[in-house]
Amino acid sequence: MSVRAAGPSRSDLVADTALALLAERGMRGLTHRAVDEAAGLPQGSTSNLARTRQALLELTVRRLADREARVLALHEMPDPRAGTGPLADALALAAHRALTRNRELTVARYELALEATRRPELRAYFDATGARFRDQLATLVTGMGSTDPARHTLSLIAWADGLMFSCVAGSFGARTPSLEEVRAGLRELLDGMLGA
Repeated sequence: MSVRAAGPSRSDLVADTALALLAERGMRGLTHRAVDEAAGLPQGSTSNLARTRQALLELTVRRLADREARVLALHEMPDPRAGTGPLADALALAAHRALTRNRELTVARYELALEATRRPELRAYFDATGARFRDQLATLVTGMGSTDPARHTLSLIAWADGLMFSCVAGSFGARTPSLEEVRAGLRELLDGMLGA
């Protein structure tokens, strides 16, 4: 008896296709019909899975969070007692992955983040799904002796988001910094905040 390798679930296929459409066409290009066509699904398949646009967006945000967790490799974050160097190395690798191999995913995230500014129900969902990274980063910063973990966590996230946005959609869009450049910036930020 042969065992057939399981492919992505229907919901993952729909959400992955939605993320690709967001990166390629923007929010206006994301429709139930467009997802069906791009995924090679029978017409109405996406609607059966996510009836409303809000349901489709939530499904997409949930998948985004799952995929970004793998990109950010939260399980690879160092022990905070190791100091700022290992944390800078781990965060730099995560940011560089988002800028290079996962650039499309980063563009889709910004599309969803902007849409969330106009949809309060999506904003709440978007923020809740991102909490796992914020919470772990806060734990790391606290473990490193931060005197103000909430502020320092916000500073780190704002720095990383600013870097990624500038390199993907902003004024530095034509050039991706090297891993070493990202690492150097993070070391400066962490050393300044944590007094290493």
